[in-house]
Amino acid sequence: MGFDVFSAVRDVLGNALQLGERTAVLREDSGLLGVLPELDSMSVVTLIVALEERFDFSIEDDELEAEVFETLGSLVEFVETKTR
Repeated sequence: MGFDVFSAVRDVLGNALQLGERTAVLREDSGLLGVLPELDSMSVVTLIVALEERFDFSIEDDELEAEVFETLGSLVEFVETKTR
């Protein structure tokens, strides 16, 4: 395919939350919401805006559920569905 959605989402997450070197160790099963102290209600908004800008799509309010932010893998899956 050529384009690595996982790496792109991980990079957007790392930049939005200012995780620095910790970004590189995030895996598909890495917990996000409730696990990363940097991911609070305000940073979720920052992350959403960053994802919308990076992948050129819009996220509607009714699409936002806690399950989307459960793990990095669930966030990647959500982005993949939005970019199809």
